[in-house]
Amino acid sequence: MPQNADKVIDHELLFREPEYQELFTNKKQNFEYNHADSKVAEIRDWTKTKEYKEKNFARDSLVVNPAKACQPLGAVYVANGFAKTLSFVHGSQGCVAYYRSHFSRHFKEPTSCVSSSMTEDAAVFGGLNNMVDGLANTYNLYKPDMIAVSTTCMAEVIGDDLNAFIKTSKEKGSVPAEFDVPFAHTPAFVGSHVTGYDNALLGILQHFWDGKSGTAPALTREPNESINFIGGFDGFVVGNMKEIRRIFDLFGADVTILCDPSEVWNTPTDGEFRMYEGGTTKAEVEKALNAKATIIFQEYSCEKTAKYIAEKGQEVVVLNSPIGVAGTDEFIMAISRLTGKPVPAQLEKERGQLVDAMADSQAHLHGKKYALYGDPDMMLGLTQFLLELGAEPTHVLATNGNDDWAAKVQAKFDASPYGKDCKAYPKRDLWHMRSLLHTEPVDFLIGNTYGKYLERDTGTPLIRMVFPIFDRHHYHRYPIWGYDGAMRTLIMFLDEFFETLDANTIVPAKTDYSYDIIR
Repeated sequence: MPQNADKVIDHELLFREPEYQELFTNKKQNFEYNHADSKVAEIRDWTKTKEYKEKNFARDSLVVNPAKACQPLGAVYVANGFAKTLSFVHGSQGCVAYYRSHFSRHFKEPTSCVSSSMTEDAAVFGGLNNMVDGLANTYNLYKPDMIAVSTTCMAEVIGDDLNAFIKTSKEKGSVPAEFDVPFAHTPAFVGSHVTGYDNALLGILQHFWDGKSGTAPALTREPNESINFIGGFDGFVVGNMKEIRRIFDLFGADVTILCDPSEVWNTPTDGEFRMYEGGTTKAEVEKALNAKATIIFQEYSCEKTAKYIAEKGQEVVVLNSPIGVAGTDEFIMAISRLTGKPVPAQLEKERGQLVDAMADSQAHLHGKKYALYGDPDMMLGLTQFLLELGAEPTHVLATNGNDDWAAKVQAKFDASPYGKDCKAYPKRDLWHMRSLLHTEPVDFLIGNTYGKYLERDTGTPLIRMVFPIFDRHHYHRYPIWGYDGAMRTLIMFLDEFFETLDANTIVPAKTDYSYDIIR
């Protein structure tokens, strides 16, 4: 074999060596028994046609590569947003390994989460004993101030009652009677990760505001002039939350961030391991009941939570992941109205700088066609910004989007001359997107890491702006919200445009007449 201590070859080159190529050829010829290469190519080409697209879009009982994750992932995200809180998932270890690895691969940071380790016997007899032992181990080993419980498919299918199980666990001494264990049922077979975010955040607010599952008096609201902020499920939270706090600070606003995992996914390397870092404290959660209003950045991440907060007497300002000029304007004006303070001069300057940058680069992005997929709120925000740039968001897809979401996207199309031939696709998956890219090609694709297979298959350059991003590092450290965030987003669009332009003009004496130094 070519690999040895004196000649260490990186993996992308190692398997090109003759010895490995011989192994692959032998495996294919003698063990795989595939169809002939010509037949495979024939079927592959057929799947790129309009005829196949019609069959693809006609399916109603099969999902192929959905652009979403399951509910418990969103619940784990929420738990990481509260101070010294450990996520406890009532289900199998395999499920929890998926949630931990998903976040750790995206943020490049460890993500703490424990499991009740349900196996076959628990699936038959119920998971009460797993809950009793699991809560005791979690409390004694990891010393959290709060344990946030959610569920997986197994626990939901057999009907485990979290409220009853937690009460029984306390009676058996797993955790002290007064210890905070908020919970949420998050069945993975319905909804998506944004539904799980909503259910888990609602569960924590209800726990503290409504009397801790009947073990304490419900809190009485005493209105003040403070403002709450909820960001929703956000893969750019490390950069975005800094920007949001900075904007509120410029106003001098009294703000409470409800669910802020930005610090736990941005810990320093200084010799100390931090299982817990930052996050919203329990005192801040209780104080948040008294706020004048709550600003929610992602409507579809917080549908139940927004309704609950409104029922408590607060004004709720619901936005859709503001990205760009108009979206940020709406956010800034909401803060100004709620605080009664004028827009800070610094923000006015940043707005002007963003508009100037857009004008500088508009000629390059004008008329370019984009396909994009991801969570409903982010798709609304990105659609708005693309239209502001004179680009055409031709295909906008959200597997976890509904008809109401599609109508909102269409309203943005209708309000802009650049939305004329654009369409929203709710409840569709990435195999649908593949058909769209082959039959109605666009210039660029916006999505997550999984879009790289669409990029390879269809030749559409990918801009990575959607959670999860596994194959690039540190994107999450930069904001996409606010005027500064829009500047970062604009640069990402332009970088991919120029990289593609250079690649298309790089051949000497053939295409390099446009291989320019100045763009």
